[in-house]
Amino acid sequence: MIKYHMNKKENEIKERRELKEIIRRGKYTILSLCRENEPYILTMNYGYDLEKNSLYFHTSQKGLKIDFIKQNSYVCGTVIEDLGYKMGECDHAYRSVVFWGTLHIIEDLEEKKEGMDVLLHHLEDNPDDFKERLLQDDRVYEKRNMAILRLDIEEMTGKQGE
Repeated sequence: MIKYHMNKKENEIKERRELKEIIRRGKYTILSLCRENEPYILTMNYGYDLEKNSLYFHTSQKGLKIDFIKQNSYVCGTVIEDLGYKMGECDHAYRSVVFWGTLHIIEDLEEKKEGMDVLLHHLEDNPDDFKERLLQDDRVYEKRNMAILRLDIEEMTGKQGE
């Protein structure tokens, strides 16, 4: 991949800790996938594993995104922290992270459970209640046609605007 420099260096977020914090606080990401010369973009909520620097997703075991991932698992995505439009200034305050990495379709049941746990702890106020109601049995991962994806972030950049 060709490396580009940021035109407005003063807007670059360089601290890895700050980039991870933006991802940790986010709830959804926009992912871009490509197979052959066909692009596909989608929005998904996620769980963030800070230690692994990985995002976890749940989705169906079949469908367009799975077809794309099987052909090309390298993706680009962004998480945006919207700090609001500045009325009368035609400007918007934000912080964002753009990342590149590899998406994996998780096959191992224990890792599926771990990924769902990361996702629920990231998004839900009461993840244990959710798990008790809907994930009481390991078979739910198969019966519900559920796939768990893990995106291992390999590179990321950040930018902010005021």
